[in-house]
Amino acid sequence: MNISLFVLAAVFGLIMAKTIGGLHIRIWQAMCAGALAVLATGQIGWLDALAAIDPDIMLFLFGMFVLGHALVASGYLYYLAYRWFSRIRSAQGLVLAVLFSGGMASALLMNDTVAIVGTPLVLRLAREHDLDPRMMLLALAFSVTLGSVPSPIGNPQNLLIATATELPEPFLTFLDALGVPTVLNLAIAWLWLRWIYRGSLRDVILVHTPVDVLDPRLARLACMGLGVMLALIGLRHVPGGERAIPLSGIALAAAAPVLLFCRSRRSILRGIDWPTLLFFPAMFVLMASVWKSGAIQAWMARWPLDLTDSATVLGVSAGLSQLISNVPLVALYLPLLQQGSASTDVLMALAAGSTIAGNFLLLGAASNVIIVQHAEKHHVSLGFRTFAMAGVPLALANLAIYWGWLSWGYRFQ
Repeated sequence: MNISLFVLAAVFGLIMAKTIGGLHIRIWQAMCAGALAVLATGQIGWLDALAAIDPDIMLFLFGMFVLGHALVASGYLYYLAYRWFSRIRSAQGLVLAVLFSGGMASALLMNDTVAIVGTPLVLRLAREHDLDPRMMLLALAFSVTLGSVPSPIGNPQNLLIATATELPEPFLTFLDALGVPTVLNLAIAWLWLRWIYRGSLRDVILVHTPVDVLDPRLARLACMGLGVMLALIGLRHVPGGERAIPLSGIALAAAAPVLLFCRSRRSILRGIDWPTLLFFPAMFVLMASVWKSGAIQAWMARWPLDLTDSATVLGVSAGLSQLISNVPLVALYLPLLQQGSASTDVLMALAAGSTIAGNFLLLGAASNVIIVQHAEKHHVSLGFRTFAMAGVPLALANLAIYWGWLSWGYRFQ
């Protein structure tokens, strides 16, 4: 018996069950228990476990959690949301606006960033307009996943593809290859949520409550941080900029005004989402243990498939990302593709498949975990089954559209 795979299956079971004998099990607790189990049984050594933890992602999340909490605590996030959504008069229009707004923001700011700042926002919109909070969380999750697909900085795996393969003009390449099907998929996500939650989308006129900034000084510091972040992201458009500015550097620079000049920095630090920060190193350790066991590689070797074909890459990357997460999957898949001088359509298939994996299951994307755990801080739960029932049919449709577009709708030069 492969102990690492057994532990991974047990972690999935705990996340799905959520309770054992009346004891509530949170996602981060299940993942931490899994990481401790593979360490205790010697499936991975302590040095290998430390090497598996990506410090760039951890520092990125820390910086963005600081900035996101400052935006919420100051009231500035809700003030901006009122200015943006106040003209929308229907619940269906509000869901559509969340999907496309979150999608556009993810293409520029990275999906994890939008997941961090967007979760308290959509929950507030749900409370204010008496909407099902699970519907709003799903809209946010689907929007940040889909919106990040056609951008080389939309998510970490796309950034890895753009930098490791030295794509010429990566922003234009991603947008040209994946922009049209992404817009179609966002529209399909809206139609799907509209159907699933048709009983919750009441035909009434929405009335938006004006919102004031609670802490003007903290709001100014948070705005300063946002400005720094947007400026540094803008530098990525400069040739070589994507390599000169690491993700962690952007996030820490954005959090710096709050950490350096906010009088209530201790309160800000206490309020950030520490359980989610614990989840990620635990996930890295468990997934590294699973990969180190060789079970997945042996399983793949028995497949009668061409693992460099674009359709195969699309399906395999979406499937395996459920087991070892999309960023490690892309890091492991790229050397295989580069051995055969992968074409642009194959690289775009890898980007689309590994990203759309987030619409299948909760653990398919880091942004999903951020949203779910952030929501639990606000006493709202989005369960594994609820996500899968909405996400699996949508993700299959998403994959079909990307496959059709990459196969017939789009011809690379």
